[in-house]
Amino acid sequence: MAEAENKPVVSIIIPTYNRRQLIARSIKSVLNQTYQNFELIIVDDASTDNTEEVVGSFNDKRIKYVRHEKNKGEAAARNTGINAAMCDYIAYQDSDDEWLPEKLAKQMKLLETAPSEVGVIYTGFWKTENHGRTYIPFSWVSKKNGDIHKELLKGNFIGSPVVLIKKECFDKVGLFDEKLRNLVDWEMWLRISKRYHFRCVDEPLVVAYYDADNVSDNPDSLVEALELVLERNRDGFEGQKRLLARYWINIGNLLVANGRANVGRRYIVNAIRLYPFSVRLLSVAFLAFLGLSDKVVLCASQHNS
Repeated sequence: MAEAENKPVVSIIIPTYNRRQLIARSIKSVLNQTYQNFELIIVDDASTDNTEEVVGSFNDKRIKYVRHEKNKGEAAARNTGINAAMCDYIAYQDSDDEWLPEKLAKQMKLLETAPSEVGVIYTGFWKTENHGRTYIPFSWVSKKNGDIHKELLKGNFIGSPVVLIKKECFDKVGLFDEKLRNLVDWEMWLRISKRYHFRCVDEPLVVAYYDADNVSDNPDSLVEALELVLERNRDGFEGQKRLLARYWINIGNLLVANGRANVGRRYIVNAIRLYPFSVRLLSVAFLAFLGLSDKVVLCASQHNS
């Protein structure tokens, strides 16, 4: 009986790669939770710094350290954590972010009263960037609870450090797509939201620290990821021509700006044909067509862990 009572309920997973200077803050914010019934799995994606030494400095039996011998990427690290997890609920923390102390407790309290169709409990968070901060979910998010699949098609407003997920969700929809190097979380939330409802603790319980905008650091993988998301959710975009046109313009902008002008301009032209009724979209499309746009916004909470 005592063994059953001591069994952890939540598996918290921190994927990390070369974050020795930041990961201690992230680990401390987990260990300082008011809800303490968890295991903490740190998945080191073949770091070349002394991340392992930093993790080893914490004397807590709940911490498990798992290391990849070669770098496999964010999705693979998340999947390694899922496969190592003992518990029925999965939470993610990023190696450079902070949980506020009540975060997990408030999620577990809401989960206890949630109906069976709820698969994910998520919270709001502060996006901290360039000495300023923004609260997410943004004001444009009109539906935060229940069936939010259509809302998620507009863009991702759920960061990986804010979710508490029933492990059964991964049994139903599969693991993270390891082919993706961008938009990993958004693609997963879209899959889960087709089968499960979401609930939101609408207050900032995580502080997420963003680097400078790096959307175009790897434009090829970003275009590939966005094309895959659009294809897998084709049915969801029926009747949403303006939204689909916006994504096509974003893809075209990325391609034009990175030397694939012919393909990129085809995307932009197709976007205008699909939805020629918005002056704002037309102006964005015109700048992108000429390669004069330097801003691509795909997802509200895009964030590299």
